[in-house]
Parts: sequence; C-alpha cells; structure tokens
Amino acid sequence: MAAVESGTCEGPAGMSAVKRLSHAAPLALRILAECPVSKARACVLTLPHGPVNTPVFMPVGTQGTMKGITVEQLEELGCQICLGNTYHLGMRPGPELIEKASGLHGFMNWRRNLLTDSGGFQMVSLVELSEVTEEGVMFRSPYDGKEILLTPEQSITIQNSLGSDIMMQLDDVVSSTVTGPRVEEAMHRSVRWLDRCIAANKNPDRQNLFAIIQGGLNADLRKACLDEMTKRDVPGFAVGGLSGGEEKDDFWKMVTLSTDHLPRGKPRYLMGVGYAVDLVVCVALGCDMFDCVFPTRTARFGSALVPWGSLQIKQKQYAKDFQPIDPDCQCATCKRHSRAYLHALFKSDTAAMHHITIHNISYQLTLMRSVRQSIIEQRFPEFVRSFMRRMFPSSEQYPSWAVDALASVNIALD
Repeated sequence: MAAVESGTCEGPAGMSAVKRLSHAAPLALRILAECPVSKARACVLTLPHGPVNTPVFMPVGTQGTMKGITVEQLEELGCQICLGNTYHLGMRPGPELIEKASGLHGFMNWRRNLLTDSGGFQMVSLVELSEVTEEGVMFRSPYDGKEILLTPEQSITIQNSLGSDIMMQLDDVVSSTVTGPRVEEAMHRSVRWLDRCIAANKNPDRQNLFAIIQGGLNADLRKACLDEMTKRDVPGFAVGGLSGGEEKDDFWKMVTLSTDHLPRGKPRYLMGVGYAVDLVVCVALGCDMFDCVFPTRTARFGSALVPWGSLQIKQKQYAKDFQPIDPDCQCATCKRHSRAYLHALFKSDTAAMHHITIHNISYQLTLMRSVRQSIIEQRFPEFVRSFMRRMFPSSEQYPSWAVDALASVNIALD
C-alpha cells in the first residue's frame, strides 16, 4: 500500500495554525469507572443543558421530533440527550425560524441536551442528489429540486442557529463499502473541513464541536486521520464512516483501532450504531456515545425490542397473548398494554407505532443504564456474558465477529 500523505497542516507553521483554531469549550468529561479487563468505561459528560451519563444511546429526532413520541414522554424515559438533523432542519423550517424560537431547544421545548449532525451523512443517503467539491457539497433538494451548496461554514452557521450542545463537523462521507482513491481523498478533505468548521464556530463558549474520524476500512488511512484530528483541541471525537453495510469483522477492527488512538479524557462517539449486540460490544471496545434510527424505525413496522431479540407484534401468534411485550420492562407501554391489544391496534390505529416506539426507546436507554452500572460495579465482563446468553439460544449462535471483538479486549464468552 502506498504511504499515506498528510494533505493537511504540517510542521511548526501548520501546528500554530491548528492551535489558533482551537478553543476551550463548555464540556467536561469525568471518568467514574473503567473496566479492568476491557476498554469499557462509565463517565459523566457535563454539557450546557445538564449531565449525560455514559455509555449513552441517543435517540434520533431528524426534524426536531421523535416520530411517534412526545418530548414529555422522552423526558419521562430519562433521555438526557437526543439528536437533530442539520440538513433537514436547515431545509425546513429553516434556521432563521428556529433561531427566533431560542434555538432548537426552544422550538421543540426540550430542556435537556441536543446533538446536531452536520448534514454530511446525506452525502451517502442522498448520493444521487449530491456532488462533492473542495468548497462543499452541492445538494438538489428532495423537497423542491433546488440546488443548495452546503459548505463547512454554512453547516456550522446552521448549527449555531439551532443552538445544539454538541455540533458535528461537516465531513466528506463515503459509503463504508467504497475502496480506492476516493476514501483517501475524503479523509484528507475531512481534516481540512474540520479546520474550517472550527474557524466558523461563533459560539465556542457554549457549543461543542466534535471532529469525525474518517478513513473507511483502511487502517493506515484511519490512523493518519486520527493522528491529524487529535492535534486539534476539539471537545470530542466521533468515529464515522462505519455501519454502512461493511463486514462486521472490518467494522469492529476499525472501531477498536479508533478508540486505541483517541484521547482518554474526551468523549468517543460511534455514529450510526443501534443494535443491542453492537452497543454492548462497542462499549467493550471503548466507545461512550451511540445513535441510530433503528429503535424508532423498527417500531413503525411492529418490531418490539426485547432482551432475547425482538417480537413482531403483527404476527398472529400474539393475537391472544395477554402478556406485556416484556414482563420485566417498566415502560408505560408494558405497564398498560398487552401484546394482544397492540396486535389488534396495529390493524386500525397508528397509536400502535407510538406505543412500541416508547417501549423500544425505553429498551435502549435501560440497556445502556445496565451496561453503565455493571462497569461501575466492576462486573462488566459478567454482564456481557449474561447478555449474550439471553440474546442467543445457544453459544453456537453467537456472531463470530462479536466473539472475536470481545476476545480482543479479554472478554471470553461461555
């Protein structure tokens, strides 16, 4: 493989430029406990709208709302931070209107923390509508067909208007299955765009800007990106460019490579990960923060998450089943409604999706609280083994990638 060229600031002059672009930020990370065996850790992340206990799963509210759940219900579930989408909110209702409402917090009446993505992911999800240049990403709006240029500066300007507690840099995103020169180009451009995002942030005293590590599935490129981006004194780092259809063996190796080289004293956010097994394994690999549309999207199809996998509520077998989704779950849905009721409701009322959404978010948040508690009590490896035994009928069904990933951090499964 050819040597990786920097393509970024080098030497004393370059480093002084990096330092000029760095800012102190309103974020503090306190590590409460670390697993003595694996890389798992339990922290308190202090942000402008309150503390966030990590490891944490962050529900995704693309346009300032979770589909199928209210802000009040999200608060009742104990959610400390959720996501908004810069691209979609920037398109409609637009940053000007949201800024007049005292930012996204005021607009959606959310008193806790918000993280906004940069709009970069739409380079993959809307690839047929986008074109990338050094200046930025040219999108054709899926709403009215108009062409819009999203630059690093504009992404930050929109996020400044939204007032999120954590902002993500605009990065050059390519699908995780892409190989070749485009991956290296995107990695170097992401570093250059990070510097432009840092310089564009008008609110470094109250909005935290996270860098996004790129490099695809190429270990040399990802290491080069880590080396460059960690020179910037940003408040936190995300691992990007994964969970896009790549082989799980490649996925976990890039995750652990990244956490090996990220600063211990800053939060580590693994983007786009939401399956229960993936969450537990990637906590073991050293990640603190996660997000995914999976629990809310799957709820709309009648799939309820449980410790042994999922229940497909629309199936006939639940028509006369008067148990709650999960007898051990304490969410409002499980306290009030049976599988039979939800099955019947799915045929006539979208409220069924609402009830299952509440349950699924509760499942994710409860899982992460249990993971965190096991780390604090120094029993995380035992928790992992118990979790896997319940999730899979036999050890022969454990995913080989998960077995290997856990073994890499000294957790042997039964």
